Amino acid sequence: MLWSSKRLVTGVLILPLLLLPVVLQAEDWPQWRGLNRDGVCGEVGLLKSFPAEGLTVRWRAPVGWGFSSPVVAQGRVFLHDSDLSDYPGKERLHCWDETTGKVIWTHIYDVAYEDWAFEPTQEIGPVATPIIENGKSYFLGRLSHLFCMDARSGVVLWKRDLEKDYQVPFSPGMPSPLIEGDLLILFIGGKSGAGVIALHKDTGKEVWKALDEKLTFSSPIVMTSGGKKQLIVWTQESVTSLDPATGTTYWRQRLLTGSDYAVSTPVVHQDRLLIGGLMFQLDSDKPGATVLWPKSTAPARRIYSHTSTSLFRGDHLFSAKSSGELVCIDARTGEQVWENDKVTDLRNGASIHLTPNGDSVLLYTNKGELIRAQLTSEGYKELSRASVIEPTMPFGGRKVVWAPPAYANRHIFARSGKELVCASLEANP
Repeated sequence: MLWSSKRLVTGVLILPLLLLPVVLQAEDWPQWRGLNRDGVCGEVGLLKSFPAEGLTVRWRAPVGWGFSSPVVAQGRVFLHDSDLSDYPGKERLHCWDETTGKVIWTHIYDVAYEDWAFEPTQEIGPVATPIIENGKSYFLGRLSHLFCMDARSGVVLWKRDLEKDYQVPFSPGMPSPLIEGDLLILFIGGKSGAGVIALHKDTGKEVWKALDEKLTFSSPIVMTSGGKKQLIVWTQESVTSLDPATGTTYWRQRLLTGSDYAVSTPVVHQDRLLIGGLMFQLDSDKPGATVLWPKSTAPARRIYSHTSTSLFRGDHLFSAKSSGELVCIDARTGEQVWENDKVTDLRNGASIHLTPNGDSVLLYTNKGELIRAQLTSEGYKELSRASVIEPTMPFGGRKVVWAPPAYANRHIFARSGKELVCASLEANP
């Protein structure tokens, strides 16, 4: 009788759970390249095919110039941009309600841009994408102004002028910050051994600095290999692995690359590390790496794209080329398997941002289009395509949009030099 009572109680408890609606997995996009900084969208319940009339736009918000991507965390959307309507210019930190697009707070501060920055053909503004963690938002401006904000209220918790503190020279790029434990790590290209710095994320005080090398657009990552966590930084002079806790160098590979070409983010997959178009074999016993391919040291042979980051899928790589083609590469040899010229326009400045989602990939192009496609070693199979945003940046005789979007809570958040768009990707709204 006791056993029967237990079964009855268990059934009573389980039945309501079975009747509850299934909650589909959704996730935030709180930093550069998403939740795990790997460019993966792990959400389920997204559209497999886009409506013929286009995606449903939930809201739009006016924004200014810049190439910083939006981020999404805890029901809020954050973006860093510039307002150059008045000389000498301002930069702005924005926070909107994720559902409605209502402005929650905006923080504005003065910047001293050069005269040429006010030309509409430049769209100059912040490049680094903010990072949100534990109720705090971190913003790094085009001229190295660094802010730690209360994400809910917009109150400044601490700030640093890194240009002044570390003699940071002006550069076209400014890589996105990352957080590792208690450290806010920034690749800033500062003088006197401050190419990379680590600050305590709660106070802004310096913990360590390392490298006397020049800045690029490439945002660093932290990976685990050879039994150690390693901070991978792609400068104009090298690829360097640092201990993220101390800034001590583990290994370094000399690699001379102009900042305009050192753009993509390092990508790691199992025991391989890709830097642009240069593949490393990682040492399994200790922090270390050897070059797998290509054997050529010519910079042009070691770069796939100066706008987009490659995607690993098994033993193959998929990448945009700087001229607009999408290519499949054998990750073991570096040999090209196939090439497709139908994804975007075949012109310099083309970009294809690749985001795996389930068994297919979301591709976002310089034309402001979103594509869902299957990418395999057998070829490219397009499933659906929709326009998301109108490009605004003049480049090469047409207008482009370069900032990658954020994918969060079954929506896409994309920005141009004029607006931020939130559009639904939900399969069953």
